[in-house]
Amino acid sequence: MRWDNLVENPRATGDTALFATSAVTTRTFDTPEFRGITFHEIRARSILNRVPGASRMPFEWTVNPYRGCTHACVYCFARKTHSYLDLDTGLDFDSQIVVKINAPELLRRQLASRQWQGAHVAMGTNVDCYQRAEGRYRLMPGIIAALRDHANPFSILTKGTLILRDLELLRQAAEVTEVGISVSVGFTDRELWRTVEPGTPSPERRLDVVRTLTDNGIGCGVLMAPVIPFLGDHPDQLRATVRAIAASGATSVTPLVLHLRPGAREWFMAWVAQHHPHLVQRYERLYAEGAYAPKWYQRRITRHVHELATEFGIGPADRGMPRRIPVPQEPDPSILPEPTQLTLL
Repeated sequence: MRWDNLVENPRATGDTALFATSAVTTRTFDTPEFRGITFHEIRARSILNRVPGASRMPFEWTVNPYRGCTHACVYCFARKTHSYLDLDTGLDFDSQIVVKINAPELLRRQLASRQWQGAHVAMGTNVDCYQRAEGRYRLMPGIIAALRDHANPFSILTKGTLILRDLELLRQAAEVTEVGISVSVGFTDRELWRTVEPGTPSPERRLDVVRTLTDNGIGCGVLMAPVIPFLGDHPDQLRATVRAIAASGATSVTPLVLHLRPGAREWFMAWVAQHHPHLVQRYERLYAEGAYAPKWYQRRITRHVHELATEFGIGPADRGMPRRIPVPQEPDPSILPEPTQLTLL
C-alpha cells in the first residue's frame, strides 16, 4: 500500500510503505458493528485539502478524517480514492478504513497558521465523517471545536445519525460563525435503501436527525442524492420522498442525479448486473457519454423535485451557502429587572 503521501513523517527512500510500518497501526475490533472491518490508523501530514479548480463543487477546502466508508453505498463516487492506496474500490473501500487519528490537533495547528485566510471548510463531501468508525475514534468533536475556536465557517454533509452527539458543539459554533448542515436522503423506499446503502441508518432515522437539528435552532437542508435512474425516480417515489423531507422540517431540498465515476461505475454496474440484470443495457445507454446522466434527464428530475418542493412548502437550497442559528439579541438595558442578591443558603 502507498502510505508515504499520507503519513506525518514520510520515509526518505523511494520504497512503497506497507501496512506494517511505524507510521501505520492496523486494528480490528471483535464487536458486531465492526466485525470484518480493518482500521488503519495514521498520523496525517495535512488535513485541509484544496479542491481542484476544475471541480463542480461550490467550496474550495475540505477536511476528511477518514478514507473508505462502512456505509458501503454501492454508488459512492469516492470509491476511486482507495485505488490510490493500492486497495480495491469495492469490498476494500467498505471494510479497509483509514483513520487520521491526529486530525483535530492537525486542523487546529493549520487554522492557526498565518497563511490560512479563514475560508469555508466542507466536511462529508468525500466519505461520511459520521460513519460508524466515528463512534469509536471521536474525531469530529475536536474538529468542530477547532473550527469554533477560530470562528471558521464550515458545513457538514452526512447520512449518519451520530451527528446528534455533537449537537451542543454545533450550537456553540453557530453562535460565532456560519454553519451549514445537510443530510443526504435520496429516497425513502426501504427496499432500495437496504440494497444500495446497507451500512447507513434508514432514511426515516436520517429525517429524524433533520427534525432534531431544526427543533434545536440549527437549520438543516436535505441533499436528495442520489436520485437513482429506473430504481428511485418514479414520480410516486419522488413525491413520497419530498413529502417526507418537508415533514421533517428541512429548510431546503436539492436533488442530485446519480453519477458514476470510474471506480464507482464498475462496482455499481456489477451490482446492477446481479440484482437488476434487465437494467444493465438501459444504464449503459443512459451513461454512454460519461459519468453523468444526460442534461435532459437531470433537468427533468430537478424540475419535478422543485415543483414538489414548492407544493409541500420548501424550496431549493442556495448551494454552498451555510446556515446558522440566530444569535440572541442583547436585552434592552432600560427594561432589565432589578438586580437580585444571591445567597448561599
